[in-house]
Amino acid sequence: MAGNSQRRGRRLTSKASAPKGTGGKNKDSLAGRGRTLPADERPWHKGYSGTEKLPQRTAWKQDKERRAAAEEGRAPKIGQPGSKDTTWGRGGGRGVPVGRGAATAGRGGKPTGRSGPRVTPGRKSNPSKDTPELLVGRNPVLEALRANVPATALYTAQGIDMDDRINEIIRTAADRGIANLEISRAELDRMTGGVLHQGVGLQVPPFAYQPFEDMVAAALEQQAPLLVALDGVTDPRNLGAVIRSAAAFGAQGVFVPERRAAGITATAWRTSAGAAARVPVAQVTNLTRSLKACRDAGFMVVGLDADGDTDLYNLEAAVGPLVVVVGSEGRGLSRLVGETCDLTVSIPMISEVESLNASVAAAVALAEVARRRSVEL
Repeated sequence: MAGNSQRRGRRLTSKASAPKGTGGKNKDSLAGRGRTLPADERPWHKGYSGTEKLPQRTAWKQDKERRAAAEEGRAPKIGQPGSKDTTWGRGGGRGVPVGRGAATAGRGGKPTGRSGPRVTPGRKSNPSKDTPELLVGRNPVLEALRANVPATALYTAQGIDMDDRINEIIRTAADRGIANLEISRAELDRMTGGVLHQGVGLQVPPFAYQPFEDMVAAALEQQAPLLVALDGVTDPRNLGAVIRSAAAFGAQGVFVPERRAAGITATAWRTSAGAAARVPVAQVTNLTRSLKACRDAGFMVVGLDADGDTDLYNLEAAVGPLVVVVGSEGRGLSRLVGETCDLTVSIPMISEVESLNASVAAAVALAEVARRRSVEL
């Protein structure tokens, strides 16, 4: 009987066909492509700053922009080729190889022939701030243990070459009750993403930043207060190098913005060679407001700028309470930060090089401040 749902041969599924584009050979077209590459990582963009070979078309675009900028009397809006590591090789910027001979899988699962993790080119991982970090390298691990940095586990590679540092690492970890887990070198490579670990890794909780107000107060108790501020430095290796220089030349602290800037990661720990365990590091919500607070506390705020008003070697304010502000890798000091500085300082150079790397510029400036203070004090 018509309408009888109990009859034999009745249809049990919908007559509607599957929507197009959800399967079959075109299903890969719906897969995510990852984030869009920034201009400084696009070889075809005039803002390209990568270390890979500069395409002829891109070089022509940059030359055209230089000529236009010269006619209009402004700075050219182009990248700095060679200043940002975008290679896929061992230790490169876009990805670090997982193991020897490993090849990443491209779209559709086909190998690309590149060594590195399976991520979209230029894509950066954003680990949770609440997840543990893995410090690697013998000096960073040893410095962290000496500084009583909280740790949950020590990983050592099987067959590791024993030296004085490894012996002290194992002994200190045992004295503190930290579990020592001996694993294969391949497993340690996997855990570290292929980063050079020297056969040892220390799992630590998220970095504990110093309260900004406490850092400023502690610095003012010293005979020669010196702080370092970073304005938008996004490379953790630069951050680690600046912290190492700050420790070497007597700075009492480093502070960085919470957003759009590098924080203390395992990479920054390793680059600092453990100095992050000795130099207080603070995160601030608003860098401009924090610099104004330093001024109110009696600090002279000095920004490093290639077009600065004063020569670094003529910086008489170096002997007093000082905050040295280092700009980002590409654009330097932001407008608001530059306006907040009491003084902008340039580093004299005799070559045609436009500017120094952020961490190198910080090291040069801090070395000169330390030199002047040693003479005056």
